Amino acid sequence: MNRGWFVTGTDTGIGKSLASATLLHALRARGLRAVGMKPLASGCERTPDGWRNEDALALQAASAPRPAYEDVNPFALPNPLAPELAAADAGIRVTLAPIEAAFARLCSQADAVVVEGVGGWAAPLAADLDQADLVRALGLPVVMVVGLRLGCLNHARLTARAIEADGLHLAGWIANDIDPAMARADDNFTLLKQRLPVACWGRLPFHEMPDPARLKSLLEPPDRR
Repeated sequence: MNRGWFVTGTDTGIGKSLASATLLHALRARGLRAVGMKPLASGCERTPDGWRNEDALALQAASAPRPAYEDVNPFALPNPLAPELAAADAGIRVTLAPIEAAFARLCSQADAVVVEGVGGWAAPLAADLDQADLVRALGLPVVMVVGLRLGCLNHARLTARAIEADGLHLAGWIANDIDPAMARADDNFTLLKQRLPVACWGRLPFHEMPDPARLKSLLEPPDRR
């Protein structure tokens, strides 16, 4: 039995981290031990404890029990670039083994692990490593975050097809209102529900400073007990 989900998105900057952190709080509200993971993060800041990424820290903060940062984010890359470029700049080769080991440690302390990917589904992790390879290695179903903005119908349907074409299981999707000025956002949301092949787990409203803990009741993931 798998131990969580892999969270991908229709693009970069559409709220994967917010959706992942909110999902963690929703699972915890059910009495589950739930921890987050961001296997690879580019755009990190140097701290006294080492390189740290804002999104990975948010996942760590939303987790209970609180995991070690090195397990949450095995590959912390300084430059805010595509992972392959950021890794090359840092002189690092991204491989599956450290991620699989960290994932196993997280699984040993939690009922569910929410793993956040990078960018959109087709964004590569390395020259010889796609996100689909990572999802297969971890044995996880996929949750797709759809940023509600112009073009979301196309991006969401293409992403869903790509996930299925890669032979992986799309378990559900989460809508995120990232553009408060989007025309007819509710109608677009309805069209997405009609056309995507899996159920919507919820819709997150736009907020300048969203609080995942307060949004948890808006998501309804399937029961994993």
